[in-house]
Amino acid sequence: MMKKKWLPLLLAAVMVFSVGCGGTASAPPAASSAETASESQTSEVSEGGTAESTADSTDSEAEGTAEGSDAPSIAGLTYTSEMNLYAAKEFRVFYYEGGYKVLDLNMVGQFLVVPEGGEVPASLPKDMTVLLQPLTQIYLAATGALSFYEELGALDAVTMTGTNTEGWSLASAIDRLESGALTFAGKYSAPDYEMLIARKCDLALESTMILHAPEVKEMLEDLGIPVLIDRSSYELTALGRVEWIRLYGALMNLEEAAEAVVLKQKSVIDALDDFANTGKTVAFFAINSNKEIVVRRTEDYIPNMIRQAGGRYIFEDLASPGGNSASVSINMETFYEAAVNADYLIYNATIQAEIGSIQELIEKDELFAEFKAVREGHVWQVGKAWYQSTATAAYLVPDINIMLTDGDESGLVFMKKVPAA
Repeated sequence: MMKKKWLPLLLAAVMVFSVGCGGTASAPPAASSAETASESQTSEVSEGGTAESTADSTDSEAEGTAEGSDAPSIAGLTYTSEMNLYAAKEFRVFYYEGGYKVLDLNMVGQFLVVPEGGEVPASLPKDMTVLLQPLTQIYLAATGALSFYEELGALDAVTMTGTNTEGWSLASAIDRLESGALTFAGKYSAPDYEMLIARKCDLALESTMILHAPEVKEMLEDLGIPVLIDRSSYELTALGRVEWIRLYGALMNLEEAAEAVVLKQKSVIDALDDFANTGKTVAFFAINSNKEIVVRRTEDYIPNMIRQAGGRYIFEDLASPGGNSASVSINMETFYEAAVNADYLIYNATIQAEIGSIQELIEKDELFAEFKAVREGHVWQVGKAWYQSTATAAYLVPDINIMLTDGDESGLVFMKKVPAA
């Protein structure tokens, strides 16, 4: 990983690119960013198209905030409206005259999207990061976010990734890596800084894993590359996760296309609103490399999807001992007690490889042979592609409903039944 002592040389390289290529005409001349409220730095911009200002927030009555709205007040900009969200709780989008937008991400920060050719306001709220459109050189380390760009028809904007071919299950990512349209630029914890600079990276899309490597996030920001952390996995409903496509749609000026994706899946889920709960119990689990059973805490989007589909999740009050983590690791004895009489088992193959048969599951632990679902042949699994298909994740709800009702399996998107042998 790049050592901090190389930072002056890298910053010098960024300046050379800015001078040699003419820089960004509408923006101030240098770049630096920081997201934590405790930091205070001068507003700067790089050739990569980033900026941040830590100037004091403008007065609440200043031009830009409509009466009664909590939209950020930005001197020189006039607030017009807020995106009306259907289910997402972890972000908001505010609109201003002239094509300006503010993306407000819970626990991450605020981002001012400046339209192509637009001027960067001289004074911005503290810790607001500026993104200069068009964003065409994106480094994506949050694999689940690529599906948003695929559904929007905007894959060309993502030119670098933190995941190599072996780590992808999406055909579009694999094909683009093999063709050279997408380049591996180092994993999230050790990105290739020289490549990011040479390609004038204008945005790093990270998962919350970047919070375990704060020095990398700091280095990216010091190089003038803004870091946007995707928190779609913290949404408690399937539609909430899917609706993050509307945040990326705002980034790319593709709001209508993004909303169409959401509405299509919303209609599928809404069709189940009047469906009576079957009362059938469902266990959703995986087995990790330590032979532990990995399940989901009760207040998580997967148990909520099971309920939406007409089932009942086996754990009624399971919390994560690690705080907000959606996954909980338990021993086989604990899982056996809760799930031995469950009507259905859904094996989560996004963690380990898919299982080819129920017999293979029993070989992982002979206690599975005593499970009701195993004996009755009611074992299903979710394929590996589902985890990286965030933009279409809500289709798992009708999949589960098909399982619970012995419906037409030709309509399945992500799930499949596991054969006996």
